Amino acid sequence: MTYLGGTDNIESMILRFPLFPLATEVDSQGHLNIGGCDTVALAAEFGTPLYLFDELSLRHKYTEFKTEFGQRYADTTVIYAGKAFINKSLALILKEEGLGLDVVSAGELSIAQSVDFPMDKVYFHGNNKSAEEINLALKWHIGHIVVDNLHELKMLGEIAREPGDTPDILLRLSPGIDPHTHQYIATGTVDSKFGFPLSSGEEAVAAARSASNLNLVGLHFHIGSLIFEVEPYEQAIELTLNFAAEMKQKYDFELKELNIGGGFAIQYTSDSPAPPIAAYAEAIVSKITSQCQELKLTPPRLVIEPGRAIVGQAGVALYKVGAIKDIPGVRRYVPVDGGMADNIRPALYGSKYEAVIANKAVEKDKEKVTIAGRFCESGDILIKDINLPPISDGDIIAIPDCGAYCLPMASNYNASLKPAIVMVKEGTARLIRRRETLDDLTRCDLI
Repeated sequence: MTYLGGTDNIESMILRFPLFPLATEVDSQGHLNIGGCDTVALAAEFGTPLYLFDELSLRHKYTEFKTEFGQRYADTTVIYAGKAFINKSLALILKEEGLGLDVVSAGELSIAQSVDFPMDKVYFHGNNKSAEEINLALKWHIGHIVVDNLHELKMLGEIAREPGDTPDILLRLSPGIDPHTHQYIATGTVDSKFGFPLSSGEEAVAAARSASNLNLVGLHFHIGSLIFEVEPYEQAIELTLNFAAEMKQKYDFELKELNIGGGFAIQYTSDSPAPPIAAYAEAIVSKITSQCQELKLTPPRLVIEPGRAIVGQAGVALYKVGAIKDIPGVRRYVPVDGGMADNIRPALYGSKYEAVIANKAVEKDKEKVTIAGRFCESGDILIKDINLPPISDGDIIAIPDCGAYCLPMASNYNASLKPAIVMVKEGTARLIRRRETLDDLTRCDLI
């Protein structure tokens, strides 16, 4: 990868740094600079491992989704999938941008509530919601509950009995589509823990329609994550709208909302470009429009739930190189001070990344190395066999596209400390989560 200085406009930044946040360049010292901040200086100031988010990239992606879908289908609502990454600062940016929020737990819901996020814009997902979570959702008057199974539907009907507690609900369907992604992140197949298979969806519609204290407004599906093709969306939309038409005939069910979930891919490596958002929007909107015309359905509100596609590229992980290990004729290991405890994706999914030496950003690649984590697992490998400039201990490794799922799945394995997070914008870095301390490790322990 070759990097050049300068940030003439967003288009040029995308061309020069396809894997890094938009506001990325190389400064006069040859250091990687993101959001106007020297990443080497950030590592020195805040310590490593360090995660940074570029605010420009975040807001640009929100706008791109709203624009590309909205100009093709005016009645589109963009809901950010909080499971990708959520904290107070990010929730405030979502609030400012007017986005909705998809949550899957009382914890995610409480983060939203802590910044007075508009609850009418919250969608509550999850395949095994507790009664306590449902009570909390009703207490805070969230906008929609996405019902996953008959047990939940019955429980929700029993809880929502107070005046004013009639929730708007969607039924999550599992349309039986193979999204051609990793088996752990495929969620719309028949053999899935999520949603009603289409074969049992009618029972759910009948039960929801007969419940006087539930307001069934729509259908939802989410076929998986990192979907690089548009065809699985088209197939799922066709099956779901056919089902909606059948339910209209049998139960007078009017489909007001169609929530197609998220799963939009991002580019993690130079050889795996993702479709542009415009390509997803064109295919999805065209299919909904034509299918509704064919079935004589009133076009519903379209709800999309991008998470990774909004926050992924905005995040970068910074690590410091430690004790390098050479095995002659076999491999050169470059250990860093983080790994699977803060980024489990390579170990869990076999995910691939690229990297840059932040303090040698303009030097040429000369050696093949494997970037290893510091944790007591042989599988703690962040990047296997990557060509980089000559590496020394103390160098700073920058790994792009770490904004999604790394931090939410972080652990304290080996009693490690979860990293600090900074938000960068126009030359300013602000701490949005402090690094954990040793005291934090025992704060909840009792003797």
